[in-house]
Amino acid sequence: MARVLLIGGTDSSGGAGLARDVATAARMGVEPCVAVTAVTAQTDASVLDVRRMSSALVSAQVHAAGPVDAAKIGMLGESAIVRAVAEALPDAPLVLDPVLSASSGRALLDPDGVAALFDTLLPRTTLLTPNLPELGILAACLGLSSTSDEATRVSALMDRGCGAVLVKGGHAEDVESCEDRLYLSADKVIRFTGPRFAVALRGTGCQLATGIAVSLAQGRRLPDAIDLARRGLIARFREAATANADTAPRTDG
Repeated sequence: MARVLLIGGTDSSGGAGLARDVATAARMGVEPCVAVTAVTAQTDASVLDVRRMSSALVSAQVHAAGPVDAAKIGMLGESAIVRAVAEALPDAPLVLDPVLSASSGRALLDPDGVAALFDTLLPRTTLLTPNLPELGILAACLGLSSTSDEATRVSALMDRGCGAVLVKGGHAEDVESCEDRLYLSADKVIRFTGPRFAVALRGTGCQLATGIAVSLAQGRRLPDAIDLARRGLIARFREAATANADTAPRTDG
């Protein structure tokens, strides 16, 4: 059985973070190992409190996990933890989900942490998975203007050593479909298109990145790993949309 190291924060509501990561990995048939970077108290509406682990404890957890076939990184919190993770990481494919803020808007990685991410983790990253707002923030940190196009922003990230970038289109204004774009280079883009559902879910970025890491650990090629992970996410959205429809108030006429 493949082993995947999941690095990130806990979510007391179970919707996102390591709870979502572990559930995804277990469902896909791998052995999950974890390194906790922070403990959070949060609900679907807000983050109530955050307690970061010491960088030494995070490093010890990564080392104690032992050899793994892939790793996925989510919430890191601060530069000391970013650097500790980078130093302790095993030599394995790495999927980095740049968790910069919670769904409610609370910042989860400080500016020094973003700078450390560029310096230490991006050169180790097999795949970076920003959504559109995260891509804009990362690009701004690299000095790009708000008017720069997506390809320019991705190129700037890949120039820092990132192997590939998956831009997630969930925040786009298209109401009919959702397109994710995999940049293997500045001019080689693979597009993944699926339905858009009228339902909001937390932890979708966690699930997608973990699903990709699991498939890489199982030996799949990157495009195939993304396709399989997206199928799992679409199935979750479809199930939630069906449940919402079944419980919605009905009127006659």
